[in-house]
Amino acid sequence: MRTPIDLALAYRLLNHGPTVLVSTAHDEQRNVMAAAWNMPLDFDPPRIAIVIDKKTYTRELIETSGSFVINVPCRAQAEMVVQVGSCSGRELLGRTPDNKLAAFDLPTFAASKIAAPLLDGCVAWLECKLIPEPHIQDTYDLFLAEVVAARADDRVFSDGRLHFEGHDALRTIHHVAGGAFMATGEAFTA
Repeated sequence: MRTPIDLALAYRLLNHGPTVLVSTAHDEQRNVMAAAWNMPLDFDPPRIAIVIDKKTYTRELIETSGSFVINVPCRAQAEMVVQVGSCSGRELLGRTPDNKLAAFDLPTFAASKIAAPLLDGCVAWLECKLIPEPHIQDTYDLFLAEVVAARADDRVFSDGRLHFEGHDALRTIHHVAGGAFMATGEAFTA
């Protein structure tokens, strides 16, 4: 059966790529937010596209600093992803120097090329420098960036690919709507 879908729900048919956590920093302010709409854009140099709403504090920091990190969380971090995605760092301004990072006691480590922190416990990290495209940023909330450094947890990435066999808690998560997620499933070759 081929059921027609309400167009307001059409995005749910494609929105099953990995949910990511976007971290950024400018001066003493650091923040993190959850983002479900992201994708690779090019290979050499590596570029990505990500949607970051104009109301977010993270966007303000990205536009000021010109850089950010895409942290790829895993199933073991799903509750934290929901927490981070359910509030604004702007609400926490003045309470802690690191906003959500400190409020949720999220351990971080230093990036190699940019100032934004990397979140410990994730399975992959992409350090990104913004490619300014004001028209698409303002019109579509779409940001383009060049990946300037990348690293991954070697338990689930080797030989140039992700593999999660024996590491179910490290499977990437995919937001499908309303707080519902899927974890990366069975790997196969065709």
